[in-house]
Amino acid sequence: MKHKRTKFTLQSKYLLLILTGLCIILMAVTFTTDLFTGVVADISGRVTVPFQRGISQVGRFLSDRSDDLAQIRDLQAQNKALQEQIDQLTIENNTLTQEKYELNNLRTLYQLDQEYEDYEKIGARVIGKDTGNWFNTFIIDKGTDDGLAVNMNVMAGSGLVGIITEVGHNWARVTAVIDDTSNVSAMVLATGDNMIVSGDLELMEENRIRFSKLIDSAGKVREGDKVVTSNISDRYLPGLLIGYITSIDSDPSNLTHSGYITPVVDFEHMDEVLVILDLKQQIEDE
Repeated sequence: MKHKRTKFTLQSKYLLLILTGLCIILMAVTFTTDLFTGVVADISGRVTVPFQRGISQVGRFLSDRSDDLAQIRDLQAQNKALQEQIDQLTIENNTLTQEKYELNNLRTLYQLDQEYEDYEKIGARVIGKDTGNWFNTFIIDKGTDDGLAVNMNVMAGSGLVGIITEVGHNWARVTAVIDDTSNVSAMVLATGDNMIVSGDLELMEENRIRFSKLIDSAGKVREGDKVVTSNISDRYLPGLLIGYITSIDSDPSNLTHSGYITPVVDFEHMDEVLVILDLKQQIEDE
């Protein structure tokens, strides 16, 4: 037969008495010694100080990042303002450059107008051209409503550009002296010797055009001489500068000469022109 163990029980009043005594002892020890204070403080220091240090570092990191973000936003705002200023200055600079370019063109046209002041002229703007690098044929923004007519001479730069070959109410087509279809009766200004100046777009790649049928029996024509429209031309007014002789060769017959001319007009860039309103036939009639 197994005997049941008797369970040890402690009455609650005795348990309360023991706990009360233990508390009193601990209180006495706490007030009379620093045992618990030192141990607790040490344990607390070992646990909380690293934690506080980590929190402090995280706080400083977040604060620094916040300052950095604020500085980035300020820099972005400043950069945007500076970019707007740059854009505005770029627009103003482009406008000034364009105005300067147009002013130089107008000054050139004014000087050209003064050189040929005996002729009545009107300014026109180029508004279209055929494909290709050269302004061998192009459209201007003046027409019959402005008094323009076929065969009127057109000038730009320092001399002759070409002639009007077609005209509408508010437009006109100009065929330049460099066009393959162009032939101009010209002469050497220094000697009065006549020649024919022919357009050649392939030669314009070398910035020159051809002349032929020059009769220079006295041998006075030289490279660098001015070539102008002659008074025997049926469409071109006399004395309009075409270009300068760059080379002269004798033809196989030795009776005439041919060679090349450098034109005085920039046929690669054309914005404004002067149209002479006087026709060759009208001047001859007068």
